[in-house]
Amino acid sequence: MKESRSYSSVRRTKNWVKNGIRSPYNVMVAAAVAALACLVIVPLIEMVVTTFKLAARDVRRVEGAQAGDWSLYYWKKLLCSEVSQNMLYKPLMHSLLIATAVSVLSIGLGGAIAWLMVRSDLPFKKFFSLAMIVPYMIPSWCKSMAWIAVFKTARIGGTQGFLSYLGLEPPDWLAYGPIAIICVLTIHYYAYAYLLISASFRSINSELEEMGEILGAGKLLMLRKITFPLVMPAIASSFILIFSKAMGTFGVPAFLGLKTGYYTISTMLYTSIKQQQTAMAFSISLILIGIAAVIIFINQQVIGTRKSYATIGGKGGRSNVLSLNKWKPMVVGLLFLFLGFCVFLPIGILVLQSLMLKLGDYSFSNFSLHYWVGLGKPDIFYGEPGVFRNPQFLQVLGNSLKLVVVASLVATVFGQLIGYVTSRGRQLKSGKLVEQLVFIPYLIPSIAFGAMYLSMFSVERAVTFAGLKVTFFPVLYGSFLLLVLVTVVKNLPFSSRAGSANMMQINVELEEAAQIENAGFITRFRRIVFPLSKGGFMSGFMLIFMAVMKELDLLVILISPNTQTLPYMAYSYMSGGMEQFSNVVAIIMFVVVFVIYWIANKFFNADITQGF
Repeated sequence: MKESRSYSSVRRTKNWVKNGIRSPYNVMVAAAVAALACLVIVPLIEMVVTTFKLAARDVRRVEGAQAGDWSLYYWKKLLCSEVSQNMLYKPLMHSLLIATAVSVLSIGLGGAIAWLMVRSDLPFKKFFSLAMIVPYMIPSWCKSMAWIAVFKTARIGGTQGFLSYLGLEPPDWLAYGPIAIICVLTIHYYAYAYLLISASFRSINSELEEMGEILGAGKLLMLRKITFPLVMPAIASSFILIFSKAMGTFGVPAFLGLKTGYYTISTMLYTSIKQQQTAMAFSISLILIGIAAVIIFINQQVIGTRKSYATIGGKGGRSNVLSLNKWKPMVVGLLFLFLGFCVFLPIGILVLQSLMLKLGDYSFSNFSLHYWVGLGKPDIFYGEPGVFRNPQFLQVLGNSLKLVVVASLVATVFGQLIGYVTSRGRQLKSGKLVEQLVFIPYLIPSIAFGAMYLSMFSVERAVTFAGLKVTFFPVLYGSFLLLVLVTVVKNLPFSSRAGSANMMQINVELEEAAQIENAGFITRFRRIVFPLSKGGFMSGFMLIFMAVMKELDLLVILISPNTQTLPYMAYSYMSGGMEQFSNVVAIIMFVVVFVIYWIANKFFNADITQGF
C-alpha cells in the first residue's frame, strides 16, 4: 500500500514537472528570468562589488592594503572626506533642485496642455497633437545649444548670442547655470507628462465632470475635486519618469553648467569615469539608484492608499468636451506662442547657426552652406569639410540607422514577449518577478548603466570546467554588439510596459478557444496574438526608435571611433568648439526622426502615446 502511494506521488511529481516544462508560459518565464539575471542583476552586483574592492591605482592610499582587498575606502572618500562636499553633496543638491523643479513645471505645463487637447473644444487639435510631441523628437542637449545661441554673452561664451547682437545683454545666470538647465529640461520633458496624462484623460468618463457642472461647480473646482484626483496615478507616473530622467541626464548640464563650474551628479559621474575613478563613479551611481528607489516606493505608498481610481466601467461612458467659451482665442494664441518659442524657435536657431560662417555675425554676407557642403578652408576650423562632404559622416549615419533599427526591433520584440508574460501572469508571483526584474534598468541612470556595461564587457569572464573553457561575458568593448545590447536592456522597461498594455487588451479567451482546437503556442501567437497587437507593436517600436536615435548619455563612454553615432558626432563637434557642425548634425538627426515617425504614423497608424 505504501509502495503504491509512493509510486503515485512520484508519478504526480513527474507529471507536474513534465507539464511545467511543456508550458510555454513557464518556459518564457524561465528564459526571461535567466536573461534578465545575466544582463541586469549580474552587472548590478558587479557594480556594487567594485565599490568595495580596492583598485591597484589606490593601493598606496591605504596602508598595508593590496589590490583587490575589500575596503570601505571609496565610500569613506565619497561620504566623509575633504572632497565629499564638491564631489557628492553639492552636485547632489544641484541635481535634486533641478529634478524637483523640472518635474513640477513639466507636469503643470504638460497636464494643462493634455486637458486642453482631450477635455476641451480646442480648435486645430490635429495640428497641436503632432506639434506638442515634437520636443520628444529633439534631443534635450540640442535645445541647450539653441539656448546658448540666444542667451550667451562674449564674457563666457566667447562670442555674442542673438540677444547680445540686438544690444540686450542677458545676465550670465540666465545663459548658464541652474535657471538655464531647468528651463531647457522643462521645455523637453513636458512632452512626457503630456503623453502620459492625456492618455489618462481619455479614459475618464466625462459624465463625472458634467454632473459637477450641473451642480454649479466652476471649471477650477471641477479640476481640483474631480479631474485631478482621477488622473493622480498618471501624474505620479509622470513625476517618477521626469524626476529620474532629470536626475540622470548628462547633455544639458554638461553644455549649460560645466563652463561656469556648475556640476550635477551626472556630470560629476561622467568626470569620475573619464578620470578612471570607476569605483567612485559606481558609488555615485548607487546613490542615484537609491534615490530613485525611494521616490518610487513613496509613490507606491501614496497611490496604494487610494483604491478608487477606476474610470472605465461596464456601463460605458461618454467623453464629451467642455467649452472654452470666451477664453478660446486667448488659449489658442498662448499655445501658438508657446510652440513658437519652445518648439519651432530652437529648431530655427539651429538652422540659422548652421548657416553662419562666424557665430555672432548676423549680417547677410556671413551666411553660407559651408558647414553643410563646403570643401573645407584652412582658415575655418583647420580645413574641416562640410558634414555632407565628410567621408566619416556616411559611416556615422549608417551606424546610427543600423543601431536604431536593430535595437528598436529587438527591444520591441522582447518587450512584447515580456509584456505577454507579465500580463498573463499578473496575478502570479512569476509574472510579478519578471516585471520587477525588467524595471531595474529604469532605476539606473543612463551614463551609469553604460559604465556598468563597460566594466562588465571590457574583460573576458570565463570558467574552465573539465578542461573546457566556458565564456560567460566576452570582450565586447568597441563593438557594435555592445551598443545594441546596452540599448536593448536599458529600454526594456519602456518596451515591456508598452507590450504589457498591448497584451492586456487581448482577451485570453481567444487563445483558449484556439487551444481547444489543438493550436500550439507558436501558432496561437502567430495567428492571434501578433496580428491583434501589431498596432501597439509599431507604436512601441517608434517609441524606442526615437529614444535610441537621440541617445547620448547611455553611449557616450561606450562608443569607439568605428561605432560613432550622430548624437556622439554632434557632441564631439560641440566639445571641440565647432558649434555650426554640431548644429548641422542635430538638424539631420531631427529630420530623420520626424520623417520616420510621419511614415509610421501615416502608413502603420503608429502612435507613441500608445507606447507610453
